[in-house]
Amino acid sequence: MADRIGFTLWFTGLSGAGKSTLAEALSARMNALELAHEILDGDIVRTNLSKGLGFSKEDRDTNIRRIGFVANLLTRNGVPVMTAAISPYKAIREECRALIGPDSFVEVHVHAPLEVLIERDTKGLYKKALAGEIKEFTGVSDPYEEPENPDVKVHTHEESVEESLEKIWAHLKERGFVE
Repeated sequence: MADRIGFTLWFTGLSGAGKSTLAEALSARMNALELAHEILDGDIVRTNLSKGLGFSKEDRDTNIRRIGFVANLLTRNGVPVMTAAISPYKAIREECRALIGPDSFVEVHVHAPLEVLIERDTKGLYKKALAGEIKEFTGVSDPYEEPENPDVKVHTHEESVEESLEKIWAHLKERGFVE
């Protein structure tokens, strides 16, 4: 197992942008190639590892630090990890990059414009946030600090899942994480 290369693929973007969809698509590709890996999905982490946290800046930072901590443990033990959490604040993303190590950290900005996200939102969360019914909603009443120089940026309103996946896979190949 010494030849296994761990890395963290850090998907960041607003709710509904496609982070989980892309992580699942990449997972399917890795499964087909029999490559062990893990997904740390923000919704699942909040249900288990971060249960009880709210959505204040402090709680959001704590949640992302926990994801970064687990991602680091897996990465340093040769396990590729995909995180799919909004992770709205640049400083905490950079803290996780430093913890995991820049040579093992790949930031993927999953982008779609707000009007597209509102259309995609089957739960109506954006509409509720815009109406003031949901407080501290990222991208509406709480800030989302877009990555300035992500390793990969995908535009899910213009690209198919497969097109976005190919951009990510090409970057992973270029970095020597996959063949």
